[in-house]
This record gives sequence, structure tokens and C-alpha cells, in this order.
Amino acid sequence: QVQLVESGGGLVQAGGSLRLSCVASGFSIGHYGMGWSRQAPGKQRDWVAGIDKWNNTAYADPVKARFTISKDNAKNTMYLQMNSLKPEDTANYYCYVDAEYTYWGQGTQVTVSS
Repeated sequence: QVQLVESGGGLVQAGGSLRLSCVASGFSIGHYGMGWSRQAPGKQRDWVAGIDKWNNTAYADPVKARFTISKDNAKNTMYLQMNSLKPEDTANYYCYVDAEYTYWGQGTQVTVSS
């Protein structure tokens, strides 16, 4: 059974940093592409970053040069290091895996105060 559990969200001041974790179970993350999306209240869910099974990465323009996606296959965990956070980064952050279809975690809230 595929399961994704996010953690690491919280309240941080603008300019601060957070690292989100996504612990996977039921599959090996090294075999699939994965990523992060976020959804602010009243807005659509937007893609943030992705990493394929060869560790190639891609980022949405608003987070380029501030966020870094990575994964540790031995720990079956994916990360999102977020630096230089801005109030507009406030959202619920979800991890996902592109397997036979897309699975999502339950989300972790990130709030950036100005």
C-alpha cells in the first residue's frame, strides 16, 4: 500500500528556512519520479519541484534558487529545503509520486510571516 507522509512544516519569519520531509512506504522511491506541490487558501494547487528516478530536478520559477529538492533512497525519503522564505510561500505543501497513477500525501502547512 503506497503511503506518503509529510512533515517539517511550521511558522517561520520571512527570510527563514524550513526543510520538509516526505517519508514513503509501499514502494521504493528510487524507481519513480516524485515532487512537491502547494496550495494556498482559495487558490489552485501549484507544482513546486520535481525529481526523477535519475535525480534530475526541476523547479517552478517562483522558487528557483531558493528551494532544493532531494531524496535519500536508503531512507525512502524525499526532502524540500526551503530558504529565503517569503510570505507568498505560505501554503499547504503536498508530496506526490508518479507511479501507476499519482499518489499524494496529506500535506504539511507552511506559514511565512512578514
